[in-house]
Amino acid sequence: MNTLLDAVRTGRCDLVTALITPLTAGERRALLPELTALRREIRTWDWSRRWDAEPTLRALHLAGAACHTGPAAAASWIAARDLRDGRTRDTAGLAALLAARDPAWRADVAHRLAARTATVEDDYPLIRTLLQGTEAPAPTTDGFVHAWARATTTSTDTNDTTTGRRPRPRPRPLRVALREDPYTAQLVPHLFQTAEPAPSLTWYDDPKTPGRWPAELAHLATEGTVRRSTLLTGTVNRLLRGGRTGHLAFYTDLLDVLDPTTDERAEHTADWIALAADAPSPTAGRAQQTLTALFEAGRLPADRLAEMSAAVLFRPEKKLVRAQLVLLGKALRRDAEDRFTLLPATAAAFGHPDTALQEKALKLVAAHLRPDDTALRADLAFDAEQLGPALRRTAATLLGAIADPAGTHTDGYEETLPAAPARRPLTTGGRSIAEAVELVAALAKTNAPTAEETETALDLLVRHAHQDRTALAAALLPALADRYWAREDAGHADPAHLSAPELLAAAVLGRLDPADLSPQRPIHGRGFGQHCIHDALQRVTTARAREAALRVLTDPLPFLLATPTWDCGTLEPHDLLTRLTAYARQGATPAPADFAQALLRVRRDPQAAAAADALATAEGRRLAAWLTADGEPAPHTRHVSDQDRGPRTWWGAERPTVRHIVLEIPEHPVIQKEFPAVFHPLGRPRTGTPRCWHWRGQERAHLAVLPQDRETQAVWLLPDLTGCAIDEDRGAGEVLSRLAELGGPAGPALHLAVATGLGARHAEDRLAAVDALLVLAARRELDTALLGRDLAELLRLGTVKPNRLADAARTAAATGAYATTWAFLAGSLPAVLADSPGRGAGELLAVAADCVEHCGPGGPLPEGLAPAAARKGTSQLATQARRLHTALTITTTG
Repeated sequence: MNTLLDAVRTGRCDLVTALITPLTAGERRALLPELTALRREIRTWDWSRRWDAEPTLRALHLAGAACHTGPAAAASWIAARDLRDGRTRDTAGLAALLAARDPAWRADVAHRLAARTATVEDDYPLIRTLLQGTEAPAPTTDGFVHAWARATTTSTDTNDTTTGRRPRPRPRPLRVALREDPYTAQLVPHLFQTAEPAPSLTWYDDPKTPGRWPAELAHLATEGTVRRSTLLTGTVNRLLRGGRTGHLAFYTDLLDVLDPTTDERAEHTADWIALAADAPSPTAGRAQQTLTALFEAGRLPADRLAEMSAAVLFRPEKKLVRAQLVLLGKALRRDAEDRFTLLPATAAAFGHPDTALQEKALKLVAAHLRPDDTALRADLAFDAEQLGPALRRTAATLLGAIADPAGTHTDGYEETLPAAPARRPLTTGGRSIAEAVELVAALAKTNAPTAEETETALDLLVRHAHQDRTALAAALLPALADRYWAREDAGHADPAHLSAPELLAAAVLGRLDPADLSPQRPIHGRGFGQHCIHDALQRVTTARAREAALRVLTDPLPFLLATPTWDCGTLEPHDLLTRLTAYARQGATPAPADFAQALLRVRRDPQAAAAADALATAEGRRLAAWLTADGEPAPHTRHVSDQDRGPRTWWGAERPTVRHIVLEIPEHPVIQKEFPAVFHPLGRPRTGTPRCWHWRGQERAHLAVLPQDRETQAVWLLPDLTGCAIDEDRGAGEVLSRLAELGGPAGPALHLAVATGLGARHAEDRLAAVDALLVLAARRELDTALLGRDLAELLRLGTVKPNRLADAARTAAATGAYATTWAFLAGSLPAVLADSPGRGAGELLAVAADCVEHCGPGGPLPEGLAPAAARKGTSQLATQARRLHTALTITTTG
């Protein structure tokens, strides 16, 4: 026994094989306890020792697998990840040791190894060796089938007839490998049953090239190794299961190579119909083409065509719907009696979002409906209620009475806007120490806390530290035991590495040096350079937390002045007056940064200025001045910039310049002169042109620094929004939707920001901009004329693309805000109807026409609409221009 263990420890696999081979089953089992103990010992080795012990691992793996007599235990030992190293394993020695076992035992172990997804590919050579001579079927697990396909694709041949030379492996053709493999006929059907296709199946450029899987599978069917019906049925069933387009490409390529006959295609008619209805667009298109071929061959009855059409005409892909309508037209012309079956199916297109397709379907109905088809006409009239308002008049003339034949719905139209978000009060008074500790412990593990959570935690810590710092420290200590800075032997913590709540908690626990919290000590920012506004906002939050922490250690504050009244960050004037009164009564000195932050957050109400002045304190007089004139946001200026979009691309190409709108704000003298130094960057002149590459995640929290100045914050946000529109940037729209919920004037800067967000590249940013637009509309703060002018300018500059604006406008209208959407689209359409309309112009006109048809606003025609409507042709631009022109004319003339 000791000799075997010594051989294992020294990594002598050849000696291990020689020692184990003559042993009986009982003697092998007797070795297992010490081998298991050695395995536990190796688990305790550090990585450097395990790296040197790779030979030991291989020898231990070999010995343990050979000594286990039960198939389950042997398979578990062989597949163990802790007994493997990073090198490819040579399984010849292990296979030789196990070759003498009973065939049923070897087959059992092989199937157990094949069921282990994580290791089956590594163990594939061993599994094949174990199965030799057992007459057992091959495993059919996904992992084994994938490993078999890969091994077959990359198989080699070591036969070398050259005398005097050592045989060398050479690539073996896939056709030869499949012919010589005894499991080919058994495993090929399972290629269509795995959850995902084996990666090696897709290693080809042309599926018809010999030596590639599609071509070789077709060859197997030709020579009779695999039944052709098995391949066809398996392929169709795999396509029916669905999946990503890339995963389905192999199966569609295989169908092309097999080139089913008409009879074979007809056998799967129901399957093609199901694929045309629900499969991804490329697969559905293939199925539609197959069904079209069956129709042309006279093998697709009218009832099956109607079944297919009822499904395809509901799909959003215009190409598929258009092709289906063409197919229906051919069928109706071939046999007029089929109209009773096919025309009701055609009416499914009446509900399609694209009015051009609705019109095409209605024309098809009109062309094949006969005067005496009374019952059919009544059925189609019911379906015609789904038509767009402009088409209902035509449908009423053709089909008879339908609901609202004029298609206006405008007499009783009421705008439906989502409710404006409700503000939540932020309350801290009366909350216990336990609540404060629970919140601080949670925030210590959060990377991006909200402003509401941070402000609540700060005020609770300040309040309870003032009342009983000892009790608060006793409660905080166990809750923050996992924080390195909270340990009693940790010494003084570095404030630069702590979040705002952690700063106050560390101060309560006495883990901070007051000298490190001095206002004169620099605050290390998280942005890139002194011009980053995000860094400036973060410094304000950090400075206020440091100030409060220093007061905890020196002169505790009873509470914070700047704690918001509402979750958005706004502070009501009467709350600030109450707190200043309490400070004066208690003789507390306000902290400078805390009071400055309170001024930036307070809602500007000139009527409260008299009460503030009546406090007869320096802070009261400053508050009174701020509520009247000092707090007014500085007006910004606007111009168009031709500045570069940035550095070269990663492959070295020059990036073209793009014209876009830039906003600039002047100096705010009150902030520059009367506020603490850390606030000065907020009052400096700043342009919207420079862009920073700060770490994202805190922008929403930064909004609470100036919750009553949306205009200034919109100027700061505009560069990020412009990047989302003209580059690949994303994420700024989320900030915009929150910005719209804040207070202060909703002026030109905010409207320009919303207009830019509506043209963002990514859908999530456009959706957030729509949310901002609807919030402003619900609060009656949206100037649709101003927004329309901004959109027109952005469209002319190329900052906003018509197709992206169309998507955003469609989303806004779908909420029920048809009149609001039309109001700002009307001002932007002249830019779209210019001499060279961009991609998506017709789509934007379609959204505008839909809005007009729903709300019937009346009013003059947008500039350029009449010439566009007069254009000949059937392009979407001309079609939708005529539709919009008609809708406006009808609603204007009554």
